[in-house]
Amino acid sequence: MARITKNKKLALEKLEKGKLYTLDEASALVKEITSTKFDASVDVDIRLGVDPRKANQMVRGVVTLPNGTGKEVRVLALVTPDKEQEAKDAGADFVGLDEYLEKIKGGWTDVDVIITMPPVMGKLGPLGRILGPRGLMPNPKSGTVTMEIGKAVKEIKQGKIDFKVDKYGIIHSSVGKVSFEPSKLVENAKEFINTIVKLKPAAAKGTYVKSIYLSSTMSAGIQIDPKSVQD
Repeated sequence: MARITKNKKLALEKLEKGKLYTLDEASALVKEITSTKFDASVDVDIRLGVDPRKANQMVRGVVTLPNGTGKEVRVLALVTPDKEQEAKDAGADFVGLDEYLEKIKGGWTDVDVIITMPPVMGKLGPLGRILGPRGLMPNPKSGTVTMEIGKAVKEIKQGKIDFKVDKYGIIHSSVGKVSFEPSKLVENAKEFINTIVKLKPAAAKGTYVKSIYLSSTMSAGIQIDPKSVQD
């Protein structure tokens, strides 16, 4: 049986078993129960009453967190020469086309998001087996395939994230860092959760939001009362 560390024991003592916390309470508490020496991410896990195997119950979308994620997002802009300066001015970390396509073919995927243009998508098709499993394939639905390259890069850098329900009916995302003020975590989490609520499929029956948990890297999960979150 694994030994519980002193810090973990103290953290667990602060959690009331079976209690549903408000988002405000949870956002303050997650900071108290986190003892990592690095600035841990704060994550939200939402279990939905949907069947992701059915196309009419798929939940996916994009949201821009009002306070950003606190994470430095590395953006690759795969664009034609006439769009390179626009991408650079917007803050893209890597800009180009053929030379990066070759690097990706060789296994390079040291980026968080790839943004490209509709005319370029044909060149990315053969790279699907590399980019797909890593969640890096650009998609028009997430705003990463667009002619408005500068706008897309800025939004990603400012905290725009895309999300998708997994095969277990759960959506997981980071909504900030432990160093954030609780009020900023609340604002980010509310924006994320309410965006998901608005995307409820018409085919989904019964309780849509079944549970919400807030946690940080390596901390216990804090269960949140959904009623305390939704607008």
